[in-house]
Amino acid sequence: MIFGIAAMFLDNILGIAVEGVGYGLLYGLYTLVVFIPGLAVVVRRLHDVEKSGWMFFIILIPLIGVIWLLVLMLTDSNPGENKYGPNPKEATV
Repeated sequence: MIFGIAAMFLDNILGIAVEGVGYGLLYGLYTLVVFIPGLAVVVRRLHDVEKSGWMFFIILIPLIGVIWLLVLMLTDSNPGENKYGPNPKEATV
């Protein structure tokens, strides 16, 4: 979040921010760089609770979808191995 705010600040200082929006090219690039790893983390977390990564699209349902995705993110992992692989909490070194 700090880097996002810094990117918006730099967009405005350098004069490359879009008028009326407040951010520009640097913030757009930052968003693209952070989106893919963030999506990977969400999909991995869904796999830990034995849900498909496609469950991410439940957020398209207004209000209820976001709440349900939050519940899935906060649910403890299933014990043992599931169809997506071993439980990372139980991994042995």
